[in-house]
Formats: sequence, C-alpha cells, structure tokens
Amino acid sequence: MIKIGVIVVLLSLMYVTQCNDVQYQTQVREVHHGDPVTLYCVFSKEDINMFWYKQIVGQKPQSIVTMTKYDMTVWHKDFNHSRFNVEKADADGMYRLAITNTDPTDEAVYYCAVRTAYEVNFINGTHLLLKGKNHQRSHYHTVVQRPVSDPVHPGDSVTLQCTVLSETCTGEHSVYWFRAGSGESHPGVIYTSGNRSDECQKNPETPSPTQSCVYSFSKNNLSLSDAGTYYCAVATCGEILFGNGTKLDVKVGMDCNALVPLGIGLCGALMLNAVLLFFIHSSQKETNDDTSLQICDAILSADQLGQQGFSGDWLQYTGVTFTTKTTGTRRKK
Repeated sequence: MIKIGVIVVLLSLMYVTQCNDVQYQTQVREVHHGDPVTLYCVFSKEDINMFWYKQIVGQKPQSIVTMTKYDMTVWHKDFNHSRFNVEKADADGMYRLAITNTDPTDEAVYYCAVRTAYEVNFINGTHLLLKGKNHQRSHYHTVVQRPVSDPVHPGDSVTLQCTVLSETCTGEHSVYWFRAGSGESHPGVIYTSGNRSDECQKNPETPSPTQSCVYSFSKNNLSLSDAGTYYCAVATCGEILFGNGTKLDVKVGMDCNALVPLGIGLCGALMLNAVLLFFIHSSQKETNDDTSLQICDAILSADQLGQQGFSGDWLQYTGVTFTTKTTGTRRKK
C-alpha cells in the first residue's frame, strides 16, 4: 500500500506535458501477462477532442489515439489498433481505452486528456504494471536501504543512504525521497535530486557490467515530527525502483542538567517529611508519657486511701465534750 501511494505521488512529479490546468488523478493497475485491461476517464459536453498518451518512465509521452467530438478516431504510429480499442460512451460520460493480450511492452503510464476551446486538461493517469515473473527484464537492478545504526534524539543529525545496483542500464537516475509518518495513510515527497549519474561507480564485488550508485539524504536538527519510514525511489531505464525503507525513531533522551534541580527538590522534600515525622512521633510520645504518669498517680492515691481504712497508724481521734447548761431560776418547795 505504501509503494502504491509512492507511485502515485512520483508519477505526479514526473508529469512533463504542458497544459493550462492540471486536474488529473493517478491510479495503479496490475494485471497478469496476457490479460485484458480497460482504462477510462470522464468527459463532458464542452470537450472538443479526447486523447490517450502512453509514457514509459524516463521517456517522453507518446500519442496513442485522438477522438474528435464527432467520434472520428485517429490512431498514431507505433500503435496497432488490433490490440487497442477506444470507445466513447455518451450514456455514462466515459472515454475508454481497452488493451487486449497485454505484454511487457504495455507497462507504462497512460494519460487521458481532453481539450476544450481554450485549454487541455489531463483527467486521469494510470500506471499499468504486469504481475508475476512471466516477462524478462532487459537489465538487472535493485535498490538497497540500510537501517540507521545509532539511536537519534531531538537536535541530532542523520544521513540516510540509498544504493542502486544496475547491471546494464547505466544512464542517469532521478532520485526521490518519501516519508511515511506514523498514522499517515500516504507518504509525502520530501526531497528530489533530479537527474544524477555522478555518484555511480563500478562495483568490484559484482560481475563486470554492474555499477553501484549511492545517494544520500541528510537531515539536521531532528525533531519528534521527523520520525517515520523513509523510502528511496529511483526512476531509471523506464522503470521505478523502490527501496525497502529505513525506519527512523527519534527518541527523547534524559537531560542531566534538567535532572539536577529535580533531584535537589526531591531530596529537600524527603528531608522535610522526615523532620515532620520526627516531631509528630516525639509529640505523641510526650502525650503518652503524661497520660501514663496521671494514671500512676491515680492508682497510688487509691492505694493510700485503702490503707488508711485498715491501719491504726493513719487514724486520728478527736474527743467530744458535752457541756450541761444550768438555768438561773429555781423552783421553791
């Protein structure tokens, strides 16, 4: 899915035909060798002429067929209309190009365009690919991306490398770099180097025709938003070569300078808690000691009172004196 999205973006960048208003949409179609395929685009009543173009990657577009508003069809050279058929369906507004018995030479990008009174608009672009190994390539090639060996952190720099090995095709390469971030459905183009051939040299570890081309992409002052998978795509010899991708993880490191005040604050808080716990413990101990002393005094007083009730040494007696009072008047007999 990532590669298909990369192809779509790359084909958009490689569009070379001049027009006033580009509106086309690009898709990828895969078929087996020998299978038929039908490509289509939408037209309107204002369109005067309709065109189909074929472009092999890295080459100029070729005109396949032109159809006028009155259904007059003009086939261009190098295209045998026994395998190609064009149809304009007014009912559903579709302009179709049908290819029967596909073969490796049909692998290309097919563009549909329409012309109004004042401009030419490209409506659809379809990259046609053949599945399987039923057709032989005219040259050997591969693209290798190596993983990042050291961990990277915000503020660091990193260099990604893309190595292209080619056996017989030694022409110029157009190199593109894509990044698919976390949660993103489609990768985005972040860098293109244009046509390059000055970074290639013969590989001594491979057979004589093979050459090795190394392309680098550097990024400074990394941030967390730079994390993702970086893909290298190389357009060469009529094909698009894709790397296996390099995953870049930007990890947040621990700043020792920032940890110093944090550690000091933490130690201070622990010491304050220890002092508070000590005072609380001491206060509780004093309270418990006073309570124990009061209880002991109460018990001792009760014992003393009990002993006073049963020991004569603790008894004190007080004499009681009764006084008889005589009146001043006596009765005579």
